[in-house]
Amino acid sequence: MIRSRIASAAFALLLASAGPFAVDAAFAQPVPPSRPGTVLPEDKADNPVTPDKSQRAPAATLERLFQRLHDAATQEEAEGVARLIQRRWARSGSDTADLLMTRAQQALKENQNELAIELLDRVVSLQPDWAEAWNQRANALYLMGDSIRSMLDIGEALKREPRHYGAMMGLGMILRQQGDDKAAMTAFRRALEIYPQFDAVKKAVDSLKVEVDGRDA
Repeated sequence: MIRSRIASAAFALLLASAGPFAVDAAFAQPVPPSRPGTVLPEDKADNPVTPDKSQRAPAATLERLFQRLHDAATQEEAEGVARLIQRRWARSGSDTADLLMTRAQQALKENQNELAIELLDRVVSLQPDWAEAWNQRANALYLMGDSIRSMLDIGEALKREPRHYGAMMGLGMILRQQGDDKAAMTAFRRALEIYPQFDAVKKAVDSLKVEVDGRDA
């Protein structure tokens, strides 16, 4: 019953967070750290051809990147834009939090999941408005088998970044594991509204079409 209520709450949050923004303006996978919505610790540098950041506000730059992500004509182009978005998500604005995040990602890479969660607890305490901190802890909790707390953290990530297609994918994965294919499909389709070339999500949608939409869909 508790699991069902939390799943419903997380799903409702997904619907609410997806509504206010327009894509036009624009989790956790089981094997870290190269999953949607995250970046490797050594891969946080911006594209060297990007103009001087002092000339453009970071928020505006991110909006343009989401527009490019939505409009990308090929999967290769979309993946390149997604990497730039994820690099921006990887910045907390705090050197301490960034260092702890790097250590947590390394711990996940080495299957030291309990250590990763301890480090991410500290990151969330230091930077509670950092969506990627919640998303990364959701990943670690998922790897530890705690899908309930993982969904709660996904919800917190989506509150802070409603366009977080990685968190949406993670929610869809958990909902599917729990047998709620319809809700999982909705989460996956929300992710595709933002990132239409998201190959892993497209495959998930294709695998659920018969169960959710019927054989004539």
